[in-house]
Amino acid sequence: MLIKHRKPWDIPHARVTPEHVFLNRRAFLGAAGIAAAGATGLALMQGSAQAQDADPSAGLYPASANPAFTDAGRPVTSEEYNTTFNNYYEFGTSKRIAAAAESLPIRPWTIAIDGEVEKPMILAIDDLLKQVTLEERVYRHRCVEAWS
Repeated sequence: MLIKHRKPWDIPHARVTPEHVFLNRRAFLGAAGIAAAGATGLALMQGSAQAQDADPSAGLYPASANPAFTDAGRPVTSEEYNTTFNNYYEFGTSKRIAAAAESLPIRPWTIAIDGEVEKPMILAIDDLLKQVTLEERVYRHRCVEAWS
């Protein structure tokens, strides 16, 4: 008995896509590619325009060090390491996600105070920064991850 095994590319002529459909699909994909490139260009232009907007809180940094919170009993972790190897679980679980977090839009940013409070409110971050003085503090943390 002869059993013929067809190769994946060996399809009957009835299943072959007609030429006019095939060519229309190519035209559609070409138009979709052009549209995607245009949208990407527009997004890049908007991103560069937003980057040029001044950060209203830029003059507040670096914050003054609070002498009551400057000694953690060991050397301070370098800022480069501290800001590039973090857990940002809001954005993902990768330890290297800080680079992606840099593109997070921070304006407009609001803080909601709600729940079981007497006066629920929503504060804009820039309004809050005008009302408080920023200060730098050094804290000593211990690792609480499962492997430690």
